[in-house]
Amino acid sequence: MTPPALFLYGHTSTGKSLVLGSILKSSQVLHVIVNCVECYSQRFLFEHVLNAIRADGAAILDTSTLIKCDNMSDFVRLLQQEVVAKKLDMQTVYIVLDKAERLRDMEQNILPAFLRLQELTGLNLCTILVSEIVWEKYRFGTGFLEPLVIQFPDYSKDELVEIICHDRPEDYPEGFYNMYVNLVLNIFYYACRNLKELRHLVTLNFKTYVQPINSGEATMGDTKKLWKHIEPHLKKALCTLYLREVSSSQWERYQQEIETADNVGLQGLTHRSHVELPYYSKYLLIAAYLASYNPAKSDRKFFAKNSGKVNKKVQLNQAKKKDRTSNHMLGPKPFPLDRLLAIFYSIVEGRVAPTANIFMQITSLVSLHFLGHATGEDQIEQPKYKCLVSLDFIKAVSRTVNFEVTRYLYDFA
Repeated sequence: MTPPALFLYGHTSTGKSLVLGSILKSSQVLHVIVNCVECYSQRFLFEHVLNAIRADGAAILDTSTLIKCDNMSDFVRLLQQEVVAKKLDMQTVYIVLDKAERLRDMEQNILPAFLRLQELTGLNLCTILVSEIVWEKYRFGTGFLEPLVIQFPDYSKDELVEIICHDRPEDYPEGFYNMYVNLVLNIFYYACRNLKELRHLVTLNFKTYVQPINSGEATMGDTKKLWKHIEPHLKKALCTLYLREVSSSQWERYQQEIETADNVGLQGLTHRSHVELPYYSKYLLIAAYLASYNPAKSDRKFFAKNSGKVNKKVQLNQAKKKDRTSNHMLGPKPFPLDRLLAIFYSIVEGRVAPTANIFMQITSLVSLHFLGHATGEDQIEQPKYKCLVSLDFIKAVSRTVNFEVTRYLYDFA
């Protein structure tokens, strides 16, 4: 007997949908794949499943034959009718709900009912939930049937290199491209584990990496010369990680025009400097940037208070200058919410009450992709974030509130 429910989870780009889709397709079993982002209401969800079973994988040309359904009781009844009418009651029907975390925002009976669909219909059905968050975040209310949980772990660095190397251009040897991919991952791996983003970055910057070879200025063995050529370009790419502010063609044009300081190809990035934010959102973004690029041990030095007022005079002259790796080169580091708020209350002008409005503005910054959830966001009590904007952008925001952000950055101490 097929288990009534499976729960597949893992971070973005860990192969969940690809592996599941390949298994279902190769097994030639009847299955329905539903994207819960597209089917954002229970009506769309029910009708998509029912009509997919009726069509049996074919397109329905006559819209008059489409099934209408807007409640769970009708869905269970119509599902039984369609499966029996198609003579599928002797085999397993798989219903795959991708982006299943969206089901938590629907009516409270949707998720428990899908988990118990086999029991409710009396048919050999299996509901498969595919999600990026852990099962514990789904537990609310009653009536839940515990599914069989399967985790898709993150790829290791060696696995990422092996996968990305499949994109190697035929004109270049495997060892040379492998070295280039390792070089890129050495910079981006601690800031990003997303396979799609890393493949995008590797492909986007490869033409720049081999430019000295194509021009005859270097050979494939001139590792230092190739590194010096690509380093500033990777640094700029690190500042816009995850943002996708420009297309690949715009980025390539920008790389060609960088020598003449013509930034036409980066209009999307320039436009971000003119984004208007609420007053407290600006300070929250500045605080997030400081938390991402300053080590936690330096907070006392930069944000010490005196009699309840912000101490603007940071004693930078006492900092000993020594050789150290630039935090900006290593990329943004994750920080907990309480650290963000502590820095925010230290730098903002005047007294600010910790109201729900402050937390709403943090959520807005995440939705604008100025902040991002860090790896391990399944921690409910203490979520972690990282700042995704560049130094130039945060300087522009700081100027609008007369805040000298570089005075509070560890790399400039």
